[in-house]
This record gives sequence, structure tokens and C-alpha cells, in this order.
Amino acid sequence: MESKRRGILERLNAGEVVVGDGGYVMQLERRGYVKAGHWTPEAAVEHPEAVRQLHREFLRAGANVIQTFTFYCSEDKLEISGNVTNITGAQINEAACDLAREVANEGDALVAGGVSQTPCYVESHSETEVKAIFKKQMDDFLKKDIDFFMAEYFEHVEEAVWAVEVLKTSGKPVGATLCISPQGDMQGVPPGECAVRLVKAGADIVGINCHLDPLTCIRTMKLMKAGLEKAGLKAHLMVQPLGFHTPECNHTGYLSLPEFPFALETRAMTRWDIHQYAREAYNAGIRYIGGCCGFEPYHIRAIAEEMAAETGVLPPASEKHGLWGAALEMHTKPWVRARSRREYWEKLLPASGRPKCPSMATPADEQ
Repeated sequence: MESKRRGILERLNAGEVVVGDGGYVMQLERRGYVKAGHWTPEAAVEHPEAVRQLHREFLRAGANVIQTFTFYCSEDKLEISGNVTNITGAQINEAACDLAREVANEGDALVAGGVSQTPCYVESHSETEVKAIFKKQMDDFLKKDIDFFMAEYFEHVEEAVWAVEVLKTSGKPVGATLCISPQGDMQGVPPGECAVRLVKAGADIVGINCHLDPLTCIRTMKLMKAGLEKAGLKAHLMVQPLGFHTPECNHTGYLSLPEFPFALETRAMTRWDIHQYAREAYNAGIRYIGGCCGFEPYHIRAIAEEMAAETGVLPPASEKHGLWGAALEMHTKPWVRARSRREYWEKLLPASGRPKCPSMATPADEQ
């Protein structure tokens, strides 16, 4: 099957929709396998069964790409965290690659080897030192069977450019996503210019991930797309947003919300919110559509179901899910049966059940 598996660029060049997977660190923290704070991925070695299970849930939900659980797996981040004293970054990277490939081979999914921003960039701002960290991670991945690279979760486009420049030396396709707002990166570089810099560095796929909610990320994506068009550049577009509502749209995203990270549940996106997101992303010309922190398997299933008309397939997890609540037609209560239609769920304004809670908060970066 591996010899017949088409690569990420083959799929995107053909205009196909690629469904990404969801968030790992927050899901695994809630399940007891990741320590909040530094969010390092040693669970790939310590609890491979937990990572494997989450991979499988995303695959069953319709993900066409399984990302390695290697978020924040640079040696400098592991050392600072203090969570890992007897496991190396190389061991985590290699174990994570094996887990992702094992599960991807259970379907027709691709494996993306992921690298993310480093403490070294903020501390030293040394291009040589930062690139050396990315090179070490890249070498770990190249020992394994990955299909393409993903440089994700970068607050500064300069560091993302350095990551892309290193990863392109592998000869494999490279995607790059920034965790920025419509205002731009942390140095004030506008989204359009960020996209141009990434493509000029060699990125085949560019986009946004994490920090802000889906519709906000699509706003930023439109600015990136406009910047590329103005510069006469082309690249595939991807988006993997936060799975929580962030109407505050502050520059640093959900990290500055008072609920981060242990009380975000009331901000969670519904599956119906995700249907809307997937359709708007597609209409904006984005063909790689997935999720980041807060995106659970049922959210990924919602993307796959919304895109079923375009892809021609429903995921295995839809066998246990009536589209738009259709299975409720069998309910004994008439008011529940009345909810077995799309119109009901699209118009619903969910209550929080917390009468004394505000609908929005004041982010710490705006106080």
C-alpha cells in the first residue's frame, strides 16, 4: 500500500481536500499524559499506547495526515521543562515517527514530521544556533519514514523562515504555519508579508495554526492569500485553528485568556461550528483543513463530513453518527426528534449554563 500512497503535493496539486488531524498536547494533558506548562511530548516514549490511541481516533474520524507527536521536542525546550531527565529528544522524535507511521498505515494517511518554535530563538536570536536545533530534529526524522515536514506554531515569521530553509534541504515537501492574529506576528510583520517570506524560503504549503478560533484564522488566511497574490507567488494553503471560541481576537490569542489552560471547556467549539468553519475554509480556497489545540476527533469527523461532497467519502467514524442529527428521528421524545434536522443545529445558539459568567473576557495582553 505504501508504494501506491500519493504524496501531499500530489493530492493538493490535484485540487483535493486534505483533512488534517487535531490537537495532541491539550488532549493528552486532559487524559493524564502531558504536563501543562511546557507541554513537552515525552509520552511518545513513556506512554506510546496513549499517543497511538489518539492517532487512531483522528484517523477513524477522517484525517488524511497524522502528525508526529513532537511538539516542543527540541533539546533546549526539553531541558528547560525539567519534565524529561532520562529521555533524549532523538528518542522522542524517533518513537513518535514510528507511532504515526504505524497508525497512518492502517489507512491511506500521510505522516508529517513536525517541528515548532524554540526557546533558543527568543533567548539568543542566533540564526546559526536555531538552525542547528532544526537540523538535529530533521536528521532524526529522516531516519524514519515520514512523508513531509511541518513547521508549525511559530509566533515569529523570521524563525519559521529559518525552519523552512533547514527542512527544505531534506528534499521533502515542507508546510509552515504561524500562530499569529490578523494583526501579524509578534514583531508586527503583516500576515501577507509573512506568507511571502515563507514561500520565498521554500515552503510548499503555508497557513495558520492554533492561538485563535477557526473563523479568525480564516480571516488571517485571507490576508496571507492576498499577500501571495499581490507578490505573484503561489503556494497551497492550510489552516489548523484553535478549537475554542476567541471572539476577543487579541494578538497573543488564547494564551492571554483568563481561562487558559484549565477552564476552556465553556469556549469549546461544537461539531456544528466546525461544519461552518470547514465550508468557509474551502470557500476561501484552503484545501488543507484540520485543527490544533481543542480539536477532538469528533471535530475532525465534522470536517470530513462537511467535505464529503467534495471528497466523495465519509470517514469510518460516521458509521456511528447520523448526519446533522438524523439518528434522533428514532428518539421517544418528540422535542428531541424535532432536532434531527440541519436547520435546528445551524440556528442553535448554545447556552453555557453559567448565568453569572461573561460572554467575553479581558485578555491579559490588553489589560
